[in-house]
Parts: sequence; C-alpha cells; structure tokens
Amino acid sequence: MTIQKIIKIIALVIGLIAVFFLVRIMMIGDEAIEADVANQSVLSSFATLAYIVLAIATISAVLFSLINLVSNPDKLKKALLSIGVFAAVLVLAYFLSSGEARQLSDGTTLTAGQSQLIEAGIKAFYILILLAAGLMLVFGVKKMFSK
Repeated sequence: MTIQKIIKIIALVIGLIAVFFLVRIMMIGDEAIEADVANQSVLSSFATLAYIVLAIATISAVLFSLINLVSNPDKLKKALLSIGVFAAVLVLAYFLSSGEARQLSDGTTLTAGQSQLIEAGIKAFYILILLAAGLMLVFGVKKMFSK
C-alpha cells in the first residue's frame, strides 16, 4: 500500500467523522445546544476534530518543507538568507524603538519593554512594506528597460 492510498484513507475517515459531528449538530439544533449544557459536548467534539486536523496539516507542511530544504542545498541557502534578512530587520526595528511606560485607558500599565516590543513590531512592518515596495519598483523599472 502506497503512502498516497494511506493518506486518502485517513482523509476519508476524518471527513466521515466530521460529517457525523455536523449531522449531530444539525439534528440537535441551535436552541437545544444553547439551552442545555450537555448538548454543548457535540460542539467541543467538532472543535477538537478541527484542532487535530489543523495540527496534522501544520506538522505535515513544516515537515515536508524541512525535508525539501535539507534535500536541496541551494534552496536551504536561500531560505537561511531570507531568515537572516528578516531577523536583521527585526533587530534593526527593535533598536530603533524607544520603550516608554504608558498608562492604558483601562487603567493598566504598559511596561517599557512591552512598549518597545510593540513599537518594534510596527516599525518592522513598515520596514518590510518599504522593502517590498522598493523591490517591486526596482524590478518593474528594470523589466521596462530590458524590453
């Protein structure tokens, strides 16, 4: 039995379980689920199944991406370079940020470290937007002149 057949069978079983939970939810109805706490277990089962499917999808995507990167050194080099540039942008944004303690509207206090992290995230977002726009502009102009 090949891996594709096994994956198809697993997907079919998960799909049938999901359909079973969906039919149970539809048979019980909204009002009955809201009124009785015992009926809410149907929703928690459906949510648990969704979490399991999300975990399987996430793990398989990360695992197969890593396998692909390890098997191809050129792609690994490009990926590590991209991660390095992203880390450099984050570090630059962090050091450009000034952390000041602030009083929030709900009465809690935002510490200087939290404020600096938030500001760094915003500045990193702006830097990445400017980099993306700049690269699109450069390659667009380059493409116009190469024709």
